[in-house]
Amino acid sequence: MSSKVRVRFAPSPTGPLHIGGVRTALYNYLFAKKHNGDFVLRIEDTDQNRYVEGAEDYIVESLNWCGIPFDEGPGKEKGFGPYRQSERKDKYRAYAEKLIETGNAYYAFDTAEELDAHRKEHEENGKTFIYNWHNREKLKNSLSLSQEEVQNKIEADEDYVIRFKSPQDKTLHLKDVIRGEMEIDTNILDDKVLFKSDGMPTYHLANIVDDHLMEITHVIRGEEWLPSLALHYMLYIAFGWNAPEFAHLPLILKPQGKGKLSKRDGEKMGFPVFPLEWKDPKSGDIAAGYREEGYFPEAVVNMLAFLGWNPGTEQEFFTLDELTKVFELERVHKGGAKFDPEKTKWFQQHYMQEADDDLLADEFEKQLTQKEIKADKKYIKDVVALIKERTVFAEDFWEQGNFFFVAPTSFDPKDSKKAWKDDTGNLMIELHEMLQEVENFQAENLQETVKSWIKSKEIGFGKVMMPLRIALVGALQGPDLYKIAEFIGKEETLKRIKKAVDTLN
Repeated sequence: MSSKVRVRFAPSPTGPLHIGGVRTALYNYLFAKKHNGDFVLRIEDTDQNRYVEGAEDYIVESLNWCGIPFDEGPGKEKGFGPYRQSERKDKYRAYAEKLIETGNAYYAFDTAEELDAHRKEHEENGKTFIYNWHNREKLKNSLSLSQEEVQNKIEADEDYVIRFKSPQDKTLHLKDVIRGEMEIDTNILDDKVLFKSDGMPTYHLANIVDDHLMEITHVIRGEEWLPSLALHYMLYIAFGWNAPEFAHLPLILKPQGKGKLSKRDGEKMGFPVFPLEWKDPKSGDIAAGYREEGYFPEAVVNMLAFLGWNPGTEQEFFTLDELTKVFELERVHKGGAKFDPEKTKWFQQHYMQEADDDLLADEFEKQLTQKEIKADKKYIKDVVALIKERTVFAEDFWEQGNFFFVAPTSFDPKDSKKAWKDDTGNLMIELHEMLQEVENFQAENLQETVKSWIKSKEIGFGKVMMPLRIALVGALQGPDLYKIAEFIGKEETLKRIKKAVDTLN
């Protein structure tokens, strides 16, 4: 076994990568980077019936978008390949045969119909049929048949599987980094199929052989694999290999109700459960993705890191480098983690404030171009800097800042009623006259001038500021009013005040 830390993420290309899978990849990546190790991607595509076109590319693109690329895998060969199980087919049979030679496995010739009949018979007697130590010598396999009978069946090309021979009356002592020590009575385990009649290994055999050959030191995977841990552990013992350390991650649970987070929860509650948008090649159905919904990868990674782990401090925002430094498998929780779509938006809003204004201005410029609005790049950037604290996504820019580019065509009725009283029109005409005389239209100067004018009239600030906001914005929203006036300029400010007076009086 390698002394260097080597972990693997081993998804099946059967559709888009769920965010639960992304979290598994993230924890593997963080663990590898913390220990200067390797993060390996292996594609588990032994089940060719479920293979979906484009799924492997989607997995790779998702990891890259999240900023957690693999060090080694398809297209990044490092001497442990091939990295697709379908291309490793020729490796597995020899290992299955080796287990037969050492008495740890056997050929089983029972047909599907015969096994079904056994199951039904057990059910009628209120029992559950398990193929293991208590009945295997009565069934059709190389333990109950003579060597000659077995040989004849193989030569006659009869279908068979290779089953693992679970030990009888043993107690297994298993250790999981997250869950601690576990004991399993081998008498309750069934003799799992390791090699199928179609000449392909089952996941159990392929996964153990590959982890061994790829010198994987730590297997960090989802809780759904816990029931397989005993078999995987026994396979290592049977082969005489050192087992890696195991860590089983908690489930990601629905925001409401019981059970694990599914695609349906996302559809129902309006949030993505996939990192990128996915178009089903067969049905053409499109599933939402975090990238296309406008999320920053940093927000998604930060949110996923906290789904089942915490740093033990008050800190909530982490760069990938910071996560790498503080991440410990021992701090991963045993219990499931409830998914919270609002918390994801909260992370997103934080990263929106941190985002580079030039990049955000590029995004906003695209939106303006679609609306056939031309504006100076520096002006767009200044507007973005002013409004971004009110936004969660780049697509919010227009809603929060349209009035910097176009005058309001209507005035919010509810806000207008609140702001525009009987004497407001006359006040606004006076304000218009006063502002005409102002030379320096910078926000600070405007603030001083307007404030002292309001004070000299001995009226409340709301009587002027609210209707002025209605005039410039069209509603009681937006950033600093003097900044808005500075940005749109003197001529436009006066024009908008006049329009409001004409419309609302």
